Amino acid sequence: MDTMVKQSLAVPIKKLSSCVTGVKEREVWARRRAKRGTGGVKSSPPRTGQTSVTRSYQADLEKERKLRETLNAQKHAERAAMRDHFRKKYQLSKSSKDTSHLSAAQGKVALPRQLAKLIGPETPAKDDGYSLLSAFQGLNFNMGMLGGKQTKSSTPMSVNGEACKGIQGMSLSVRQAACVRIQRGMCVCPAGTVAGLGVEGVTPARGGPAGRGGGRGLRRFEEIPHTGSSGWLNLVKFWREDRFKLLHKHMERTFNTLGPIYRERLGTQSTVNILLPSDISELFRSEGLHPRRMTLQPWATHRETRQHSKGVFLKNGAEWRADRLLLNREAMMAPAVRRFLPLLDEVARDFCRQLATRVEKEGGKEERGYSLTIDPSPDLFRFALEASCHVLYGERIGLFSTSPSQESQKFIFAVERMLATTPPLLYLPPRLLWRLGAPLWTQHATAWDIIFSHAEKRIQRGVQRLRSTQAAGGGSGGAEGEFTGILGQLMDKGQLSLELIRANITELMAGGVDTTAVPLQFALYELGRNPAVQEQVRGQVKAAWARGGGDAHKALQGAPLLKGLVKETLRLYPVGITVQRYPVRDIIIQNYHIPAGTCVQACLYPLGRSRDVFQDPERFDPGRWGTQESGEGAGGGGGFRSLAFGFGARQCVGRRIAENEMQLLLMHILLSFRLSVSSSEELSTKYTLILQPETPPRITFSTL
Repeated sequence: MDTMVKQSLAVPIKKLSSCVTGVKEREVWARRRAKRGTGGVKSSPPRTGQTSVTRSYQADLEKERKLRETLNAQKHAERAAMRDHFRKKYQLSKSSKDTSHLSAAQGKVALPRQLAKLIGPETPAKDDGYSLLSAFQGLNFNMGMLGGKQTKSSTPMSVNGEACKGIQGMSLSVRQAACVRIQRGMCVCPAGTVAGLGVEGVTPARGGPAGRGGGRGLRRFEEIPHTGSSGWLNLVKFWREDRFKLLHKHMERTFNTLGPIYRERLGTQSTVNILLPSDISELFRSEGLHPRRMTLQPWATHRETRQHSKGVFLKNGAEWRADRLLLNREAMMAPAVRRFLPLLDEVARDFCRQLATRVEKEGGKEERGYSLTIDPSPDLFRFALEASCHVLYGERIGLFSTSPSQESQKFIFAVERMLATTPPLLYLPPRLLWRLGAPLWTQHATAWDIIFSHAEKRIQRGVQRLRSTQAAGGGSGGAEGEFTGILGQLMDKGQLSLELIRANITELMAGGVDTTAVPLQFALYELGRNPAVQEQVRGQVKAAWARGGGDAHKALQGAPLLKGLVKETLRLYPVGITVQRYPVRDIIIQNYHIPAGTCVQACLYPLGRSRDVFQDPERFDPGRWGTQESGEGAGGGGGFRSLAFGFGARQCVGRRIAENEMQLLLMHILLSFRLSVSSSEELSTKYTLILQPETPPRITFSTL
């Protein structure tokens, strides 16, 4: 037994003793001297104290060198992360140098607080960047919410928490790559971020209800609920059941049946339809530098076959952006609004004066004044055309005279015919119909020809007037302080060719009549059937009018309920029932993977009437758009509840004209008349590219 212990401990004891006495070290140096021989200078073993100091000094130097390399790598990685963020945001090409810097830092980029906010904001609605993790911000694990039920707990389970900790603090690109490496894992970050991914893409969990996650993993695009796989069969059903006129109701029913997201194919068109503001927010975050919406192919085909230039409504890409920026200066910016606001106010005052004269002549005498029940829609169409022409051309066309021109009446009819024939043509190949001379296409093209003819005459008159003013030495801007219309402003700048000016002015003309006149019908009807709301708005308008001393701009600023009145009308009766975008990168909505380039549309009619988004959505309440607006509903998404004019760089270019036109007319009507209707029922509606009443409502105007 003693022998075994000695043998097992002999070597360790020998090593320990040599470390203490230095015998082993001296033996090593002796063997080295023996190998070199006796000649030359004999080297002596280094002194033990000097060796430890040298080694300690060298170790400190090595530590300092590594620290400098780490700090430099971190600094380079920070800069690379910022550059990478802006390259993604503006769709620029990647840099191999930045990629190498990020790789050197191994993705552990700890940005300063302010820079980190630029790349990864605390709230997802303001995040201009994109990652697979940020796509899930705000994901709700309460599956009962969509069905109106509340579960006891909505706290997400943390699966693979160590991986989640490692991801926090990385740059966007590194976080995205890190998530892909978590095979089939569910990473739940503190903010509720969820990602369930496979190795080469996404591996959806089978089964389970559609909707927000619930820990079931990311699902494939093909698993999105749909209304039928055959676009042509769906189109035949639409025609047979006349669903085009009730497309908004069809969308509302489908959302109630399939949930907050569904796919639909109609003829040649395929779309993904969404409803909730949080999903709409995700869509708009991925629209890119040149947002693209669904092209109205019948309109584009008309321009091509008639060899007309296209305006910004039908353009895309850099060409669209260049033209749009020039138009924004004359139609959207605050200085431009201040220039054309007096023109709109003048037309609104004339409309009310003419209506008051008609009520006194044709109406019945009452205790407080006169009263007349009429269908105001023809007068509203004339008002919208007169106001649009005054702003666009800087001149009146006399539609409020006792005998309005037949040409203008023909223009209004052509706009209505164009809008009515567009929806069926959206789902058919228009060039084929053009070659076949199909009656539907002929009606559509003829309506556009009348619109272009009317606009061309007005443009020619405006050009001649401006050139004569220039020849007289007055400049294209006319007399000092005189506004010559958007046409004159564009010609004065000289940055758009006359052909492009014609194309854009014509589109503004065609899109500025029905889209203003029809919402005014709905607004007047809702005011008539909600007398308490009418009196509330009238009281604020009167006070603002008195404070402003009759100045229209000051009066509008002092009456926010007027703006709320327009927004509330468009919530219940949106002019266009969808807003489309083609995301420039893959996105995740309702836990479904949606590839880049897919047409995704926000459906505004179901959105405005959803109980998940608005409290008591059937109630007409302009006050809901005040300070408490952001607290309504459970749909999330911040300000993505009012999208009647679109959003962002691609919103309606005539938005400021239309908003002020409607607010000014409603203001002067409320100052002059009390409105009432014979029925308190909601108006029946139909869809003809814009939403409008099935039958124009009759409204009673009583003088105050």
